[in-house]
Amino acid sequence: MEVTKKEHSENGTVVEEKCGDFWNVGGLELKSRLLLGSSGFPNPRVMMEALAGAGTQLVTVAIRRVNLKDTSEDSLLEIISRLPVDILPNTAGCYTAKEAVLVAELAREALETNLIKLEVIGDDDTLLPDVDQLLRAAKTLVDSGFTVCAYSNDDPITCRKLADIGCAVVMPLASPIGSGMGLVNPYNLQIIREMITDTPLVVDAGIGTASDATRAMELGYDAVLINTAITKAKHPVQMAVAMRNAVLAGRSAFLAGRIPRRFYAQASSPMEGRVGS
Repeated sequence: MEVTKKEHSENGTVVEEKCGDFWNVGGLELKSRLLLGSSGFPNPRVMMEALAGAGTQLVTVAIRRVNLKDTSEDSLLEIISRLPVDILPNTAGCYTAKEAVLVAELAREALETNLIKLEVIGDDDTLLPDVDQLLRAAKTLVDSGFTVCAYSNDDPITCRKLADIGCAVVMPLASPIGSGMGLVNPYNLQIIREMITDTPLVVDAGIGTASDATRAMELGYDAVLINTAITKAKHPVQMAVAMRNAVLAGRSAFLAGRIPRRFYAQASSPMEGRVGS
């Protein structure tokens, strides 16, 4: 039986953390199964409160959109470095394998980490991955010693190839980046989970609200990565807490094991021994 402990967020909401229910990104052991993006917050204060409310331990930063040489107190990297989180640099804004590899190398040199979230986008309208360029970049980075967390479309074959290349984490999308459409193809996500049992899986992009995060976790995913659903919410900090609770609920439900679906009713009380029978 797993032991849980209760913690209270700043707004008084009770969350339960399962003791010993860890997962790994490369060699990084994490308790939180909610990863957050760092862009789009109204201001640094809201970002810091949201990160705390979410209880996240891993935060993504778009390397092409920050000044790596800025060490002032109010720079994004300096603010995040003061928090109890690890930084997961990403290659957002890259359209070719060559660009992505270059950005990853810059991140490794500047932040002294082999962690990289790999994104190679095909076009500006859908922001869907360019699969050919993505696979090329993944192979190059893995061979260069990077711990690659690869953002992918929800194609089981592509995800399997990324895992076979040696990516530490495969991150299929729920729906297009920033769309808030939720899990538009849960069947593919379930197939991916059933196909890939030897590599951590994270649902990345498209989650809109707490029920989406719960559903992803109920499918057996190791974590979810959320940005826009929190930063664009009416109350970002409150949504961050909601997402934290949603991930915990989905994880607990997955571990508990849901009942089978049935076409017909089944009485919850036994038929034997009824009064008057």
